[in-house]
Amino acid sequence: MRIVSCIPFAMGASLLLTGCIARTAVDVVTLPVKAVGGAVDATTTSQSEADEKRGRALRKQEERLGKLERQHRKAEQACHGGNDAACREMAQLEDEMEALRRSGY
Repeated sequence: MRIVSCIPFAMGASLLLTGCIARTAVDVVTLPVKAVGGAVDATTTSQSEADEKRGRALRKQEERLGKLERQHRKAEQACHGGNDAACREMAQLEDEMEALRRSGY
């Protein structure tokens, strides 16, 4: 009689342990996939991140171009005043501005 009363308990425990073991097996199998997925997310650049990076580069380039244009105007004024060194600087600034325009836009 004592064995008979233990059988339902053993069957219930068996079913519970089977579910627990199955869950653990699924976790063990999916762990490498989750780890690789996280690594891929960490190493890839999303489209929005790429857009932000491109926007920063364009703003930096526009700032540089603005600075060159201001220097060019100064050198141009000095060149018209008869300063030969300013004329050479103006030509150099024109070349740099042209190269910057070709490279970025």
